[in-house]
Amino acid sequence: MPETRYVFVTGGVASSLGKGIISASLAKLLQARGYKVTIQKLDPYLNVDPGTLNPYEHGECFVTEDGAETDLDLGHYERFLNVPTSQANNVTTGRIYQNVINKERKGDYLGKTVQIIPHITDEIKRNIKLLGSKHKYDFVITEIGGTVGDIESLPYVEAVRQLKWELGNHAAVVHLTLVPYLNASGELKTKPTQHSVKQLLENGIQPDVLVLRTEHELSQDIRRKVALFCNVDSKAVIQSIDVKTIYEVPVKMQEEGLDEIVLKKVDLPIDKKPALKEWKGFLNKLYKAEKTVKIGLVGKYVELADAYKSIIEALNHAGTYNDRKTKVELIHSEELNDQNAAEKLNGLDGVLVAPGFGHRGIEGKLSAIKYVRENNIPFLGICLGMQCAVIEYARNVLNLKDASSREMNERTPDAVIDLMEDQKNVTDMGGTMRLGAYDCNLKEGSNSFNAYGKADVKERHRHRYEFNNEYLEAYEKAGMKAAGCNPDTGLVEIMEIPKHKWFVGVQFHPEYSSTVLKPHPIFMAFIKAAIQE
Repeated sequence: MPETRYVFVTGGVASSLGKGIISASLAKLLQARGYKVTIQKLDPYLNVDPGTLNPYEHGECFVTEDGAETDLDLGHYERFLNVPTSQANNVTTGRIYQNVINKERKGDYLGKTVQIIPHITDEIKRNIKLLGSKHKYDFVITEIGGTVGDIESLPYVEAVRQLKWELGNHAAVVHLTLVPYLNASGELKTKPTQHSVKQLLENGIQPDVLVLRTEHELSQDIRRKVALFCNVDSKAVIQSIDVKTIYEVPVKMQEEGLDEIVLKKVDLPIDKKPALKEWKGFLNKLYKAEKTVKIGLVGKYVELADAYKSIIEALNHAGTYNDRKTKVELIHSEELNDQNAAEKLNGLDGVLVAPGFGHRGIEGKLSAIKYVRENNIPFLGICLGMQCAVIEYARNVLNLKDASSREMNERTPDAVIDLMEDQKNVTDMGGTMRLGAYDCNLKEGSNSFNAYGKADVKERHRHRYEFNNEYLEAYEKAGMKAAGCNPDTGLVEIMEIPKHKWFVGVQFHPEYSSTVLKPHPIFMAFIKAAIQE
């Protein structure tokens, strides 16, 4: 294979145009051609990582196998490529500056004045090239967060400019912009794209490919006009039109020839077009499904679906492979109580109680769990959702009326969920939880064992609190069983109620591991239980 090629994906005109999906789609197409591909996200904010960000600010925090708290776009990368990402796949301005300051404190710069250029840009370039040099990828696709023109993004844009010169024909820039449609005049407007490219040119970067986000088909005249004004080959001006699902984008990008244009730009041969057989098979099942499965997702961030992005996608994957359209109803836990749970959860085939932190909305989650437990409705609790299932069972079955988690009530007489021993002296918030993949041994005959089809699994975690094993015997006598435990620490990973139709709470986050071509077994089993009469 050739030495590493680098593709940079920038955005202009507006945020949320889908740079992550375009990056993942290009990566999928190159992977289908036999290349070893990875994607990284460079985020311009000053947080060291997204771990301390409120989901309302930035959507969900995605966790990698090696325990990095990262941007939600890494979830897209993994779902499309079916390849795990790592700490090196997400870099923030905070981490860049932290690294540079640490080096300065140690005297690594030999008394030089530390500046944006060359020190910050050199650190950015080092992080970009790290994946290619260390892991020997054929392609490293780097998505630059934000939009061109943002003050925060300038050091990244400058680093890309320098790398384009240094790497020559081993680098290409894909610029994603918006072509808005004005209803009043019935016209598509290219001026915002022209200004966006002009901004890039002022920063010394000539884009090689333009991807134009649009709600309407772009004529060849519009493409030629954009190419003329932006110094881009007309064949390298492609459209990204709205589609029913993000999983259709790779197929659309292949039709537009995005991968072939990039291969030509970086001097690589263009072989036979890959068939994308498995990918198109998934899409075919997705579109052919006629029956619907309705899943209630109970959480406190439901105003923003991105807060539960990986969960929603995992449900969609599992629904598709169970020949169902998945309808996810977002239910605010603060609006739930014992009196209205029946009304709010009416008509659902299954209920998932979401992860989270803090006491807000907890009582509503407990009410939802009580209702589905008593009415034999399939249930999946994730992280805090599992802990809430344990608390609800303690209060309403074990008759420990004041049982709680130490997170919600430090003075509870029955802390059925307690702070992990290794967390008791932790004071910093960022990057200090139990993070990353850990082993779990499954109990033969349990729902979880049947779902996975094996006894030993490894799953990703993000939590500080755990099931209190002092109460395990009481739970098991009353009918709630530990179905999975960590072999090294004895930490209870999974709690189930065997007599229930399907009631499973997991301390880990199975949603992070679900991909388009490999849906997660727990979600598959949950949906299967939800559709059974």
